Amino acid sequence: MVLAVHELAANAVYHGGGTGRLRIWNLAGALYCQIDDGNLPKGSPAAMNSLPCERGHGLWVVQQLADEVQALSGPGGTSVLIRFDRGATRHFG
Repeated sequence: MVLAVHELAANAVYHGGGTGRLRIWNLAGALYCQIDDGNLPKGSPAAMNSLPCERGHGLWVVQQLADEVQALSGPGGTSVLIRFDRGATRHFG
């Protein structure tokens, strides 16, 4: 979880002009982390079908580690929500 949040926070700071926002909460057996790189406007920003990986593989790593990844992007910035199911066992190989 720490690695995934670090990757998203680094992207938010880099693409958000040096600032970002991280929110973390526990709900219904899962840990949620939301990272924003700007002030998203009210309404419904366009959903991103795939996350760009131009500078490296950080976003790919996030997708491998999190149980769910949702990204929303609009004129005011990008917001990424990741979910980690508590007690989930992951096998990498």
